Amino acid sequence: MRAALMVENDAPLVVEELQGATGLDDHDVEVRVEATGVCHSDLTLLGGLMPPPTVLGHEGAGSVVAVGRDVTRVRVGDRVVASFTPACGDCWYCVRDMSQHCKRAFRFATTTRWHRRDGTPVLSASGLGTFADTLRTHEASLVAVRSDLPAEQLALIGCAVTTGVGAALTTAPVAPGDVVAVIGCGGVGQFVVQGARIAGAAAVVAVDPSPDKRAFAAAVGATHAIDPTDGGLLDELRALTGGRGVDVAFEVVGRPELVRAAFDATRRGGTTVIVGMPPLDAEVALPMFAWFNDEKRVVGCNYGSAQVRREFPRLVALAEAGRLDIGAAVTTVRPLDEVNAAIDDLRAGAVIRTVLRP
Repeated sequence: MRAALMVENDAPLVVEELQGATGLDDHDVEVRVEATGVCHSDLTLLGGLMPPPTVLGHEGAGSVVAVGRDVTRVRVGDRVVASFTPACGDCWYCVRDMSQHCKRAFRFATTTRWHRRDGTPVLSASGLGTFADTLRTHEASLVAVRSDLPAEQLALIGCAVTTGVGAALTTAPVAPGDVVAVIGCGGVGQFVVQGARIAGAAAVVAVDPSPDKRAFAAAVGATHAIDPTDGGLLDELRALTGGRGVDVAFEVVGRPELVRAAFDATRRGGTTVIVGMPPLDAEVALPMFAWFNDEKRVVGCNYGSAQVRREFPRLVALAEAGRLDIGAAVTTVRPLDEVNAAIDDLRAGAVIRTVLRP
């Protein structure tokens, strides 16, 4: 198996051959990876959230080439989308329709299935490791889909699409006629914009310092755009709403000061949704009186609050019907050997999504 390996935190990845055990565990599946997205969360993992050596990548799609003897959810030949959180179906959270909190996620993520030539065991990000030509994972981390969508689009359903669209449709949820602000219009933020449009928002305000990202957001459903570096973000949002503030404000970067800005921009009785992945030690201070008196809701958003076995097929159906544009978000397609260039582009904010093809 050929994979892009993190051998040191905050250092370039190394593409090398890894070896796995002969045969599969009873519930494991081997997938030929056809495409994988490069996500901002990969930068967080690279920065120290996971120890080396680790195969990065958690947003991918491919085809099943082998299954363990007790696998029932997928078959050889199935097209599958990888889920960075498993849906075991049996734990306390899964049976309550909250598989985004599946209790077995940590155990799956720390299971080693590959090793380097010197015998060193290798972890796989989220139990997947999609920066590779092959992955092995528990069947609970895969969802079979019947679709002719290109692999580049199916891969994004594994993270950006599900998180962004789910934040709008499920976590918030956005109601028809709402005025929505999306603070941070990178890969996930663009799909929050689309989710709000699908939900029937009357106005969707894209907030981002990048003119290219604001323009892209306008192309997929934003009705207004604001450059936050101008210093008038709150005044502009209030001007759009008769002074009230927006019905729903999404923070899609993971920075405390932007969470506060989203909270301040939310009207009385409205909802602030924290979508962006912050550093582990990040904290945010919010004014308690405004929280209490204005009855604002502040909610976290893990994976778009998605039950993936239901949501992945629904998102595929929306894309096939032309209501969800996934392909527009694919800025660049690169070979696996250019993974470090893709990471550099992500850090520079030069792309919506880069997809790697093994």
